[in-house]
Amino acid sequence: MTGRNDNIAVLGCGLIGQSWCALFTAYGYNVVAWDPMPKRQSAMQEEIARYREQIRISPTLPSKPGSFRLAETPEAAVTDAFWVQENAPESVPIKSELYFRVEAATRPDTVIASSTSSLTWSQLAVALKQSRRFITAHPFNPPHIMPLVEIYAADTGVRDDAVSFFKGLDRQPVVLSRDVVGHIANRLASALWREAVNIVAENIADVAAVDAALVHGPGLRWSVIGAHMAYHLGGGAGGIEHYLKHLGESQERRWATLGTPKLTPDVCDRLVAGVLAAANGRSITDLEAERDLALLRALAARDGRRQ
Repeated sequence: MTGRNDNIAVLGCGLIGQSWCALFTAYGYNVVAWDPMPKRQSAMQEEIARYREQIRISPTLPSKPGSFRLAETPEAAVTDAFWVQENAPESVPIKSELYFRVEAATRPDTVIASSTSSLTWSQLAVALKQSRRFITAHPFNPPHIMPLVEIYAADTGVRDDAVSFFKGLDRQPVVLSRDVVGHIANRLASALWREAVNIVAENIADVAAVDAALVHGPGLRWSVIGAHMAYHLGGGAGGIEHYLKHLGESQERRWATLGTPKLTPDVCDRLVAGVLAAANGRSITDLEAERDLALLRALAARDGRRQ
């Protein structure tokens, strides 16, 4: 990222795009954003300011946030940017058309990063003439709070620059060794939810029991230690080697009993009823606010800070 300035372009200003805008401006970058659906800049600025207030305190945060403005076209948004964060719908044709429009308007060294959650670098990079400067940078929602960013880049220099960039935003970049659908976190989340659905479908437990078991059991443990390290500790003094040698077969037996449920109308009805019962009348906005506050408190506790 030679000739780097403080300008970032954000393409697509839905839930993820607005969250990125809050993060980037909180760290002093000037953001020019574009969205295909006309939006009022004042309303966008209010939402971004609200998100920005949630961002955890960091010694690297500047005293004054960067600026924010909307552009009328994606080309205008990217003209002076050293970094482009694209958040278009999960459609190869839509993203490809957008890349075709903006690539010629950017400087040759500008990084174009996609927030895609389900598409791969290989599917998207073919739309660019200079694919080496293209990366996938998948955040975990909401990006202005959740530290994780999953990165894949074919060019090692661009990859290293991306890692440094996100570390400068106090994110936790994780690099994929190869391109794959769902990156890392969504593959793990999908595997877990598949079994969560299976437990409901097989009448083992209801939605509330499944979620309670996760939140108060493995979810709590996973917030401070990863799956592999958890089993390392599960092996006692002998660690993971002992666990694999003495309990590996029992793990395989458990894997063999895991289900592959179908989202039939009946299963979907039971999932919807269970989730709505757990929501207990709270709106999506209410639930998001509760989630974000809990996440901020969890991050503060994990980092030994007051919240």
